[in-house]
Amino acid sequence: MADRPRLSRHVRRRSRKVPHDAVQHPLFARFYARLSVSADVRGGIAAHRAELLAGLSGRVLEVGAGNGLNFAHYPATVSEVVAIEPERSLRRLALDEALRAGIPVDVVPGAAEALPVKSEAYDAVVFSLVLCSVRNVDRALAEARRVLRPGGELRFFEHGRDERRGMAALQRGLDRTVWPLLFGNCHTSRDPLASIRAAGLELGAFRRLNVPEKGPRLPSSACVLGVAMRPADS
Repeated sequence: MADRPRLSRHVRRRSRKVPHDAVQHPLFARFYARLSVSADVRGGIAAHRAELLAGLSGRVLEVGAGNGLNFAHYPATVSEVVAIEPERSLRRLALDEALRAGIPVDVVPGAAEALPVKSEAYDAVVFSLVLCSVRNVDRALAEARRVLRPGGELRFFEHGRDERRGMAALQRGLDRTVWPLLFGNCHTSRDPLASIRAAGLELGAFRRLNVPEKGPRLPSSACVLGVAMRPADS
């Protein structure tokens, strides 16, 4: 078996300040690990992952890497990925995926709201189905802005508030009751585009899509996929 990826020098300095298990959802993690693999194939998510990561280069920070299903889609132009995952069992699965990746991937513990990396150290930050479940969306995006170099890209693929009024009302009701409890603090009615703008990032091209594309519309079906940038003069 290949050696375990070495911790990046850009990670070491701050990593001791972050608890190794900032998030603990062991039952949901096992459910998610199975569901996500199936959804990649049957729900078409693998194609969205490839679209999300196409054209990236240089050093990339992935926030909330889960079980590492993005790793196989990074292009060879990426020199290094540092993947932050707070949940222990998902992190173990991500480490296995990192060993199979075609590029160097370091999987490390940490929380989106306190990224254990240096400021302005990355060419791109990736959020993939993560902002729904972080404890503080504004803080997570502020951290993403901090670690991006000026002119760097935020790539995002997130589900959120549905544009249909009836479904949006259902989402709000679910978020106040059972959904976060059942699905690892996931919220269905957050507005990722508004939060990205509020974080001082310049929104670029994006598109709305439904996952799955066909079949019943779920509270988590409405998604956005796109890019934002840290202004070059900030």
